[in-house]
Amino acid sequence: MAERKKIALVLSSGGARGLAHIGVIERLEEEGYEISAIAGSSIGAVIGAYYACGQLDTYKKWVLNLDRLDLFNLFDFTISTKGFIKGDKLFRSLEELIDDRLIEHLRIPFAAIATDIVNQKEVVFESGSMYRALRASTAIPTVIKPLQMDGVELIDGGVINPMPMDRVRRSPGDELVVVNINANIEYERPKMDANQQKRVDQNYSLKLNSFVKKWAAKAYTSKPSDKSLGFTDLINRSLDLVQDQLTNARIALHKPDLVINFSKKACTTFEFYKAKEMIQGGRDAFDKEFEKLKRLT
Repeated sequence: MAERKKIALVLSSGGARGLAHIGVIERLEEEGYEISAIAGSSIGAVIGAYYACGQLDTYKKWVLNLDRLDLFNLFDFTISTKGFIKGDKLFRSLEELIDDRLIEHLRIPFAAIATDIVNQKEVVFESGSMYRALRASTAIPTVIKPLQMDGVELIDGGVINPMPMDRVRRSPGDELVVVNINANIEYERPKMDANQQKRVDQNYSLKLNSFVKKWAAKAYTSKPSDKSLGFTDLINRSLDLVQDQLTNARIALHKPDLVINFSKKACTTFEFYKAKEMIQGGRDAFDKEFEKLKRLT
């Protein structure tokens, strides 16, 4: 029996689009590859951790059953200039679903990236509590409150290293595969009733936008004009732009064997209720890039 080809897999940051990582992992396994190590930032760290501990299917089933109200109820809103979501409630729910464990005891080597915003440096979690690492790596600036640890504030790893190719543990003969969910490419959304999709998006956004407006009014003295971007849109688009530029630079530097690109236009940061679409999108993105690779080899 031929030995399976080993993959060092790197998963980028990018909010709910990161559910596409699940589809990519599924296709890698279906094609007979062995993921021997994994590293990720933000949502990439979340998906990577659940794969590394053998619980990705459990997480997938959970996220596929989330509707808009479920998701909204997982947000513990607060009034703070550091973030309007605490993040504790979400991770308590996840820990009830999948127990915490030590990173060094996972099935394969795993690394999660966070940003020490005080000292302006990267923090790499390769040991200790899995959930502490994920909580730090997913703290979107001004949206989810930073994690306080050892006297510093840790925020989203995507701020400093959205595609941590230099942090995945390599083994002899492996291939470096990266999944970029911030690609500046067009996105072909699956066909569905346009009016139905519009109602879905509007119903979900109403509650969140209502709270954000109240929070922003207290946190800032100036008010944006009606034509300007909303506060969360402005933050998320700014972060997406930074991640996009950093990711392109790192891909050029590290020259991975395969880059799987997924459009940053697929969905916004918190649209996790689009899980089915994002997972299938990840599978499709893999197939598109994998066919290119097979034609060259």
